[in-house]
Amino acid sequence: MDDLCLNVVSLNIPYPPNYGGIIDIYYKLKALRRQGVRLFLHCFEYERPQAPELEEICEKVYYYKRHTGLRANLSLLPYNVVSRKDPLLMERLLGNDYPILFEGLHCCYYLSDPRLAGRKKIYRECNIEHDYYRYLARSTYHPIHRLFYWIEAWRFYRYQEVVRHADLVLSVSRADQDYLRGLFPGKLIEFVPCFHESDEVKSREGASDFILYHGKLSVEENEKAALFLIREVFRKLPYTCIIAGMNPSRRLKWAAAPYPNIRVEANPDRLRMETLIREAQVNALITFQDTGLKLKLLNSLFGGRFVVVNPMMLAGSGLDPLCVVADKAPEMIEACTRLMKRPFDKEEIQRRKETLFPTFSNRAQAERLVRLIFG
Repeated sequence: MDDLCLNVVSLNIPYPPNYGGIIDIYYKLKALRRQGVRLFLHCFEYERPQAPELEEICEKVYYYKRHTGLRANLSLLPYNVVSRKDPLLMERLLGNDYPILFEGLHCCYYLSDPRLAGRKKIYRECNIEHDYYRYLARSTYHPIHRLFYWIEAWRFYRYQEVVRHADLVLSVSRADQDYLRGLFPGKLIEFVPCFHESDEVKSREGASDFILYHGKLSVEENEKAALFLIREVFRKLPYTCIIAGMNPSRRLKWAAAPYPNIRVEANPDRLRMETLIREAQVNALITFQDTGLKLKLLNSLFGGRFVVVNPMMLAGSGLDPLCVVADKAPEMIEACTRLMKRPFDKEEIQRRKETLFPTFSNRAQAERLVRLIFG
């Protein structure tokens, strides 16, 4: 096992694992470490402090400052890529001959560098980035942000060609895998679902009296989903509805304020969020963008009771049989009303176990990654 060494380039510091792609990165590191992989983590600092906890699972952790501001925007390359350029990162990658895992397109500035020719390079796709930024551009109310998102979408659309330089591509959903295979025929592109915190299904039998929506509320996609649920679904229900997540805006709080049955819970810690997901009778999850695999969906299926989603939330995940799918607000209202009156039972839990494993098992996917990278 001594020859299992891996460089991992992360777009941000993957601790604490409390949102989106960071959750995938952190639990992937933990799962690979359990397989005996020695990890050399290179991460860019962005709005998060350095994390000594990462040293418990990595041989070495290196930190790099992001170079943000106007100069990083004066480029045909995506701002989110240029701002993660650091010659010291390249120097350290050249200091060994281990494979390199680039976590997301944001981290791929050096993927095409000729100095890495001959090295095993793995690209972990976490989103179809130009689609994501187009969606943000359509969703934001801020004109400057909208312009930035449109420009960044155009840049990422051009930049995605860099993926040709990867030896192995790991897609986060089957829908994204199909897209990437169409774009790069002949490239080895494997579907590897998001890694997550649960090693077992922890859903409980029984019932409770509230409905939950959860996510990083400062992300415009999640705020738009929460606002839709408040205005079109939750206010029309006779049940307590909780919206929980990081950094909700004043607009979101104001939207919920007139309705006594709706509560916004800001910045719950990890234990509180786990409790909310576990105890809710219904986890109501929607999105208006169908790329990627939504980790909130996996967390709800592994830890919660009933899950109501719109079709875009499933995003080619294959998890349709475990969810109640409702496309429009009236369908969501009907589904929530019906499920609030129905206990969650052993049969539902067994069905989840049979469907989620081994495809969404951290251990099984880590074993598979070791074969793909080192086999």
